[in-house]
Amino acid sequence: MAATEMADTLDTVKTAPESGYTTSDGPPPNYFRIDFLLRLLLLVSAVISLVVLVTSKESEVIAVFPQPIGAITRDAKFNYSPAFIYLLVALAVTSLYSIKTMIFSCAVMSRPAPSAKILFGLIIFDILMAAIMASAVGTAGGIGYVGFKGNSHTSWVKICGIYGKFCRHLAGSIIVSLFASIILVLLVVLSAYSLYKRSN
Repeated sequence: MAATEMADTLDTVKTAPESGYTTSDGPPPNYFRIDFLLRLLLLVSAVISLVVLVTSKESEVIAVFPQPIGAITRDAKFNYSPAFIYLLVALAVTSLYSIKTMIFSCAVMSRPAPSAKILFGLIIFDILMAAIMASAVGTAGGIGYVGFKGNSHTSWVKICGIYGKFCRHLAGSIIVSLFASIILVLLVVLSAYSLYKRSN
């Protein structure tokens, strides 16, 4: 009797797959198709925001008083502000990161059950990139708000009434960058959920 039970146990061990789940349960869900699409959307939004930011330039003729000085030409460019340069670097890094992780996600997509180490590593790096993007968007947004509204307490005048095109480019870049930050947060949630489903 004991020998029969031991033989049944050995047969069960032999028939169990090496990935750690039983045949009746099936493999853990693989969400890397969704992951790939989100990373593709991240790349598109980061590149669009980067292009809009780089092309934010405008020259305007500003009247100068008293006469007879008349008027002078002043330029407005994104690289005049360290906050926008920081946003530029963050977008460039995010674009490169999205390309690398897209390739990785495409390679893992065909696997029945990606390992927990892969999911945990993606969570860590996605959180890091989300933090970088969020800080860059917050910094650029703060400077952009001052340019749009000014600050009477510090005598900072608003410039968006003069450089309208420049401010519209910056606003568009900041909004799309915020969208990219939200995508990174969704990627963290997706990887965490996949890790959770794998442990249950």
